[in-house]
Amino acid sequence: MIAALERWALVPRVERWFFNAMHAVITLSGVAYFCMKYLMATDDPFALINHPWEPAMLSIHVMAAPLVVVFFGMAFRSHTLRKLLQASPVNRRSGLTSAGAFLVMTLSGYLIQVATSPALIATAIWTHVLTSVLFVIAYGVHLVIGYRAA
Repeated sequence: MIAALERWALVPRVERWFFNAMHAVITLSGVAYFCMKYLMATDDPFALINHPWEPAMLSIHVMAAPLVVVFFGMAFRSHTLRKLLQASPVNRRSGLTSAGAFLVMTLSGYLIQVATSPALIATAIWTHVLTSVLFVIAYGVHLVIGYRAA
């Protein structure tokens, strides 16, 4: 039984690597898009965008989001549920914080795309931004604590 588990130990490692890689893509594209959309200004009063790369960053962010959700689900199945069933609470607080922030971040991200009310869109955007920042910080802490505990 142990040999079979060791043979499949590569699968969680690959899942973790892809999740972290996609997490980096979505974080960088999200930060770049936020900066271009909300922190830059154009000289052209008729411009619809503030930077030429703004649409590309949004496209990368939106296209990468489903992959992050899929890899999060795989990591949840292979890592989170297993850790929740263990008695040891090592790194549990940062893991639960990042998982909760991920849930709200994901739901608010999809709500941004389907909402029609300006007030609901604005609420969804700021909820998405704040929970994204919380997720990035909590997941970073989770990785650091996990690396030190291993």
